[in-house]
Amino acid sequence: MNDRYARLLQLVLAGRPEALTAAFLGTLPEEEARAYLEVEQTLASFAQTAAPVAPSAPLRERVLSSFRARLARPPKSAFLVLDMIVDHLAEGSVLEVPRAREIVPALAQKLAECRKQGVPVVYIVDEHDPDDPDLALWGVHAIAGTGGNDIWPEVAPEPGDRIVKKHTYSAFTGSTLQSVLDELRCDTLILGGCLTEVGIKATATEALQRGYAVDVPRATQAGISAPTEHLTLGLLQVMPPYGAARKELLARLTAPASTA
Repeated sequence: MNDRYARLLQLVLAGRPEALTAAFLGTLPEEEARAYLEVEQTLASFAQTAAPVAPSAPLRERVLSSFRARLARPPKSAFLVLDMIVDHLAEGSVLEVPRAREIVPALAQKLAECRKQGVPVVYIVDEHDPDDPDLALWGVHAIAGTGGNDIWPEVAPEPGDRIVKKHTYSAFTGSTLQSVLDELRCDTLILGGCLTEVGIKATATEALQRGYAVDVPRATQAGISAPTEHLTLGLLQVMPPYGAARKELLARLTAPASTA
């Protein structure tokens, strides 16, 4: 066994939490990340050839009890669409987010899928009074009643969707979001919209701290730039239960290698 595989074997056997492993894999060159997964899968295959050992009664009960709580109430998701408003998508606006226009088709498709599947949709809308001190830092934007905080028409709400107004980074702060989620009885939040590095990050972090599982599909989020989006999503994946990054990484690394 060469030194590289010996080091990877040591890392696999360390049994680090999955979130830290996913973050670690994201820092490796693709060839080395594939090698790590090969070692992991080889060990798993080897383990399957070993004779099974019946668990002790206490261990069996502990494992089963962890599943009973989950099965008592199936997980329920809600799709939160953050700040897809005119003042972020209109060309030339003070807080224009050009990448937000790029995700409109994917976001519209995701909204249609959620509505078809019965997943509740909640729009988070930035809104400010004309004398809000926040405007001195960020420029005049999303003033109530001016049309600047109207939701972009191509991803507009439909009957049954909820709208929650916010005035700062996290959608939970000073808003009705928590009561809406309590009413919907959701335990998993899918976040989309913009800005990834600001509102989405702040909302995702607080949601995780409140006990929600969180996912931010890459196709339906928009930030300042692709590199800063990648960094933000990478930081979020270290805080389980954050779901998107590892699934996408594993799908990419386990895909057949290109022959080109």
